[in-house]
Amino acid sequence: MTEINVNITRRSALLGAASVAVAGVALSHGTEPVLAANDVSGANTIPYARHKLGSFDVVTLLDGAVTGDNPQGTFGMNVTPDEFAQVSEENFIPADRTKFYFTPTVVNTGSELVLFDTGVGEGGRPARGNLRALLASIGHTPEEIDLVVITHMHPDHIGGLMESGAPAFPNARYAIGRVEFDVWSAMDPEANGVTKLIAKNVTPLAGKMAFLEDGAQVASGITAVAAFGHTPGHMTYHIESDGHRLLIAADTAAHYIYSLGFPDWEVRFDMDKAAAAETRKKLFGMLAADRIPFIGYHMPFPSVGYVETRNSGFRYVPASYQLNL
Repeated sequence: MTEINVNITRRSALLGAASVAVAGVALSHGTEPVLAANDVSGANTIPYARHKLGSFDVVTLLDGAVTGDNPQGTFGMNVTPDEFAQVSEENFIPADRTKFYFTPTVVNTGSELVLFDTGVGEGGRPARGNLRALLASIGHTPEEIDLVVITHMHPDHIGGLMESGAPAFPNARYAIGRVEFDVWSAMDPEANGVTKLIAKNVTPLAGKMAFLEDGAQVASGITAVAAFGHTPGHMTYHIESDGHRLLIAADTAAHYIYSLGFPDWEVRFDMDKAAAAETRKKLFGMLAADRIPFIGYHMPFPSVGYVETRNSGFRYVPASYQLNL
């Protein structure tokens, strides 16, 4: 990976032209983008970040971000409130509020346009569900997507598969882990909100899907890597071009401190909490040892960084100028 360019679409009058330039620099350091600032016409800033991985073009797209209360209701469920508060304070984040980011990725291999996950979709707008607008911002249309790769079937990853009742990417074929598809498909479609959404958004596309095993080649330079635990068949994807490597880590870690930093801390949305913890240790241990960057779906935008080992866990290192050299 040799280049990263971060963009904020349209104009931000609240910050002014000079501040927009500063915001672009801040984004390249992994700090929070200006998402909700409105100009006088009411247009929102919607950021994306463009990277270069060998001959591949990689773009992270902020489908949206939301804030929430009581983060320990989601992260660190197996530690005491005092420990949770101490870790939060040590990392300069509040213990009673958190922010969730949702970041699909587009990879242009030169021969195919590959989309990893589809965001929340139309039901999440305007705070989320902005993927389609972002595709236009980077010069593409939904019709140009050749392949949609689904890391797992939680709603914030499959919500954008359909738009107004029709396939959102009408010319695409699809890929998903076989275990993931088989487990969810065996459930009663009326069992809960997730299975209902799968029946609506995923099942109609099954005829155009490839079902992947661990190690399967999805497209040129893209390989499936099993990372089970968050869901029964959660997949990550190793990207390689001209000797440069990157991992689409999806939801292996759902927070850069509470999940990645402390892999044994339980996460409410991990369906098999013990397996998810072991997967975090294994996967991020490999990334730390090999110094491979990764894209985390819920990492602070632009969601690209490195990891290093620290005590019994890891430290998240947001990508900065080392990717511009």
